Amino acid sequence: MIFANYYQPDRVKNASFEEIDRHHTYNPTFTNRLLRAEFLKRGIELNNPDVNQGRKITFSILHDGQAIENTPEPKYLIATENPYICPLNRDEQYLSQFNGIFTFNRDLLGLPNSTHLFIPNQIRSRPFPTFSERPIFSCLINANKAFPPGFEVDLYKERIRVIRWYESHAPKLFSLYGLGWGKPSPAFTFSEKISRRFKRLATQIYGYKPFPSYAGEIADKSEVYQKTKFAYCYENVADLPDYISEKIFDCFFSGCVPIYWGSHTIEDYIPEGCYIDRRKFHSTEEVHQFLLSINASEYANYQNNIQAFLNSPIAMRFDTTTYVSTIIQKITEDLRL
Repeated sequence: MIFANYYQPDRVKNASFEEIDRHHTYNPTFTNRLLRAEFLKRGIELNNPDVNQGRKITFSILHDGQAIENTPEPKYLIATENPYICPLNRDEQYLSQFNGIFTFNRDLLGLPNSTHLFIPNQIRSRPFPTFSERPIFSCLINANKAFPPGFEVDLYKERIRVIRWYESHAPKLFSLYGLGWGKPSPAFTFSEKISRRFKRLATQIYGYKPFPSYAGEIADKSEVYQKTKFAYCYENVADLPDYISEKIFDCFFSGCVPIYWGSHTIEDYIPEGCYIDRRKFHSTEEVHQFLLSINASEYANYQNNIQAFLNSPIAMRFDTTTYVSTIIQKITEDLRL
């Protein structure tokens, strides 16, 4: 048996391959488990480093940029995290130290060791509830997070603008779900932190609700999306090439029409008839008025376009099987395993 290390922050005892991901509510470990299973078919056992102690390591895989001191060579990097959150994922000096990097970021494809790889999803298609079978008009499912002020491509703040607009103008036509919305938004300046502390006390003592539209946490996004006509689907940042995360696919799998804002290259891969492009509107109010104008027939057209896309070869570029086979093929060919 050949042994290889799989480095993932805060993962030990093969937590990277457990069926239940204790670290991320909406990021199941199916992809990692499939990667490990497919390597095992080739006589290669992939483990977190602590499990491999005392064994000869043939290669190492790092999941997102992290310290590489004492990492057994040869080594490969899977860079799927947003580089604004993990800056090493686009640090060319750092990336040059790997035998190979797998990245969605087309701006890095000029590097001699790079391979293009989309963030993976379990592509699937099933019948959708129709327009009339969806009692929730619109929703947003995200965690309550924020970037520091002054970040130009910040879409966390745009989510807040959506929430506040609906709470003020159409509260019955919007529901908010996800982690942390029972608390005020994160604070960065001293005055903001003091204000947030008082608001936190108010939530605990007086039942104050920082976000009145908040409908609670959910275990499965599809439980909401199957009941919802439209979902505000914003990536964490705007204009990052080929950064197309699971967010839009979560909508697609339930036949919920997304209002998308994120990668400026999305139209290169996903037909525009599958989603509503937020960049074409000046405000949430404009978006909302457009949504009100969509009838059942027009909604069905969006759903038909989504179904056609999910059943197309293009969608399979985003599938977990493509992700896994790309990584395994590159490493086994490089090392002649």
